Amino acid sequence: MKMPKYVKPFLWSYDIKKLDKKEHKKRIITNVLNFGTSQATEWLFKQYNKKEIKEVVADPLPGEWNAKSLNLWSIVFDVKPKIIKRKIKL
Repeated sequence: MKMPKYVKPFLWSYDIKKLDKKEHKKRIITNVLNFGTSQATEWLFKQYNKKEIKEVVADPLPGEWNAKSLNLWSIVFDVKPKIIKRKIKL
């Protein structure tokens, strides 16, 4: 997957050369929607269709989303995200 320079900062902890568009779809979509600029988001919308992005927002990676970002994208895509609460054992 060829990734533009302006998207790389939002996946800074990953080896961009090893990211696969299909295999790492949830990670790429999550990071760009959560932290990306409008330019990075536009790129994302060209890489994945609305259904794919909507599925990631509806079933978010636990503990990975900023609450405000998830709220915004759930409104944009008209979905109610499945929120998994962590159980704390004392």
